[in-house]
Amino acid sequence: MFTQLSYSLRLLAIPVALALASPAAAADCYADYKAKKDNPLRLHYGVVALRSGCDKPSARAEVANRIAKDGWTLLNVLSVFDETELSGKEASAGQFYLFY
Repeated sequence: MFTQLSYSLRLLAIPVALALASPAAAADCYADYKAKKDNPLRLHYGVVALRSGCDKPSARAEVANRIAKDGWTLLNVLSVFDETELSGKEASAGQFYLFY
C-alpha cells in the first residue's frame, strides 16, 4: 500500500510542478509602452510583463486592457523584448515599472 501511495504522489507532483513553472515562462516577455489620461493631460511610460502573446499586436491588446482599468489610454507599444533587455528600464518607467 505504501508503494501505491508513493506512486500516486509522484504522479500528482508532475502536473503540479508544471503548473508552477508556467508563470515563470510567461514572464519572459515584456513590453514597454506610452499611455495618457486627459483632463488634465498626464503621460506615462511603463513596462509590463506580458501574459499572452509575445508580439506587438498581442501586447497592444493586453496592455490596453490592463491600463484601462485605471483610466489610462494606450498611445503606443514601443517594443516587445525578453528579460535580457529589461535592465535599465526601471529608472525610466518609475512607478509604472511592472506595475500592470
